[in-house]
Amino acid sequence: MAYLQFKKHELGNLEYSLNKEILAVNRAGGYLNTTLTCCNTRKYHGLMVLPIDRLGGEKHVLLSSLDETLIQHNQSFNLGIHRYPGIYEPRGHKYIVDFEMNKIAVLTYRIGSTVFKKELLFLHNKEQLLIRYTLLEAQSPTTLRLKPFLAFRNIHNLTYANMAADTFHTVVEKGVGFRLYHEFPRLYMQLNVQHEFVKCPDWYKNIEYLKEKEKGDSYREDLFVPGYFECAIKEGQSVLFSASLTPSVPGRLSATFKNELAGRPTRDSFKECLKMAASQFLIEREGKLHVMEGYPWLDANVLNTALTLPGLTAYAQDREKLFARGLQTLTEDESELYQRPDTPLWLFWTLQKYLELTADRTGLWDSYGPLMKSILRKYKQGTDKVRMHANGLLWTEGEEGHIAFRAGYLVEMCALWYNAVCFALDLARDRNQAEFLEEFESLPHLIKENFLPTFWCQTRSHLADFVYHNQQNIYTRAHQIFACSLPYTPLEDETINRVLEACSKELLTTRSLRTLSPKNPLYEGRCEGTPEKRERAYYNGSARPWLLGHYLEAQFRLHGKDFAAVAKDLLEAFEEDMTEHGIGSVAELYDGDPPHRPHGCISSSRSVAAILRIMKLMETFEKP
Repeated sequence: MAYLQFKKHELGNLEYSLNKEILAVNRAGGYLNTTLTCCNTRKYHGLMVLPIDRLGGEKHVLLSSLDETLIQHNQSFNLGIHRYPGIYEPRGHKYIVDFEMNKIAVLTYRIGSTVFKKELLFLHNKEQLLIRYTLLEAQSPTTLRLKPFLAFRNIHNLTYANMAADTFHTVVEKGVGFRLYHEFPRLYMQLNVQHEFVKCPDWYKNIEYLKEKEKGDSYREDLFVPGYFECAIKEGQSVLFSASLTPSVPGRLSATFKNELAGRPTRDSFKECLKMAASQFLIEREGKLHVMEGYPWLDANVLNTALTLPGLTAYAQDREKLFARGLQTLTEDESELYQRPDTPLWLFWTLQKYLELTADRTGLWDSYGPLMKSILRKYKQGTDKVRMHANGLLWTEGEEGHIAFRAGYLVEMCALWYNAVCFALDLARDRNQAEFLEEFESLPHLIKENFLPTFWCQTRSHLADFVYHNQQNIYTRAHQIFACSLPYTPLEDETINRVLEACSKELLTTRSLRTLSPKNPLYEGRCEGTPEKRERAYYNGSARPWLLGHYLEAQFRLHGKDFAAVAKDLLEAFEEDMTEHGIGSVAELYDGDPPHRPHGCISSSRSVAAILRIMKLMETFEKP
């Protein structure tokens, strides 16, 4: 039995199976994302979703779905499934008897004595999707019909029947090419066998995406079906379908499928699932390594790259090389680092993790010392969002009107500032950077001297979330955990222990730390309902798995190996989620209330990176 497998009774229950999603990526920015039954429930779903350079590099759904029909004795059995107002039609899910996801997703259908298998493979570093259909058992002559549903639209939008769509096609070897709108590339759909393409263009209207409906967003669209492919298929025969931006050689499709499949790792354990998930976030674009924040809708950004590189590369081949390439992309444009006030300071933490890997202090300073000095001087002198006060602490301007408004002395910003200054000074001493040392040498003592008096809340026995015009915000939030976990901390062990006790008591769940204590009147324990309610839950109650990494690092700082058993239990709780939400990965966030249901992106780089980073750390305790 495969590690990730579902049986007929589960697949036939749409309330169950439509909440389980599969993901495959081409590691160049494109993805395949749908549910176990291949019924799309989000506008982000599609069998072929690609970034289009001529459209600003944003992702677009080209091939939304592909309906398969088996025909025997003039009787048709449609294996597809779509949601229309009040009805699912067709209802091909009733024929699915098995789903497994090992190297790739494999669905098995049974119609009486006929057994039919579908395997979905998205090629790496190429804009090509291959689907292999195999007729495993059949007692009668069988015809296979394939009907493509085309969208050609941005993932954030929906499309509707219109007269502007180009319904004509070009002919290529054993296939056709469509481009609904002139700004798009052409999508070539081909088979590896002789077939007939029957052109009967039509719009299939009012297809519904129930996940969008649940969120209160627009949820109906029209998809264009240009016609269908039809061919005979014999018992034991495999037919390959290809969708690609360039014409393929049909005679090579079978070999391409086999070779690509042979090189894929297996998802046969919790750890292997996470390693596979981690690799899906590392994207090659224009010769650079980018880190996707989450599938299906979050893109790459500098903060997420800084936060996730250490974890995503923890078990990768050529780990040091990958980490270095990610750092190069992250730091090539210093101005991009200042999009958020905390990003430049998180870069210091990322460099600390890189140093743990390389142990090359001289090389690190030579490569990144000038950037580190530039960042620290900018913050000391002041930017439009951040400035250092005479007490050594950073003052941060907030976003007025934001649901989670925070301004003034933010606890994590001041902790990151202390860590950054201490780390840069430590490296600068090795290189005798006299001018820099003279400028910053006294700053760590000043920050530490004022940090605890500014943030400590005696009545709560933990750190204030922020201090605005001498007024402490004493909400019990998770931001304070960074003051305990960063390599250089302004806190003594006794204080760290008290903070951890407060976080453990009010914030810790089986799915990491909540963003706000349930005792707070602003707490929102379930991320569901209206957009406003979900946004409140996002900032005021949801549990974020990436915070767990820092919580556990802080516990290890105090307790070392003695905390390993507790940490293992907290990490292994996520194994239950390998068959929930996003199959084989970890979600962006979870309800603060039990049973802590997953929400947000089905596969989050921050969540996966945090778990892998701690797994790697725990291995050091297992060494003699």
